[in-house]
Amino acid sequence: MSVTGKRKPPEALAFDKKHRDDPRAIAKYLNGALSTGDPVLITKAIGDMVRAQGVAKFAQKVGLRRDGLYRSFKGELKPSFDTVLKVLIALDVQIVVKPSTSS
Repeated sequence: MSVTGKRKPPEALAFDKKHRDDPRAIAKYLNGALSTGDPVLITKAIGDMVRAQGVAKFAQKVGLRRDGLYRSFKGELKPSFDTVLKVLIALDVQIVVKPSTSS
């Protein structure tokens, strides 16, 4: 994995657009990215989900600008937590916090 933005989620998960309406598939894909602990990879994985939905349509659903979604989730910017939550809610997934295995 390089810092230049060519990182791939674990096991080189490629999100298939046919699963874009499947919250379980979305959650599995995002959990793979979250398990890396890499904020750039996580941001890009969320961006993959946004693009799978169709950015213009998804932007309307979330109430954000299309160009803002593109920029926020390319991995180059750090989207606000508020934006991340809006996107996750619109994807019909949620964040769950649990104790780490090292605790």
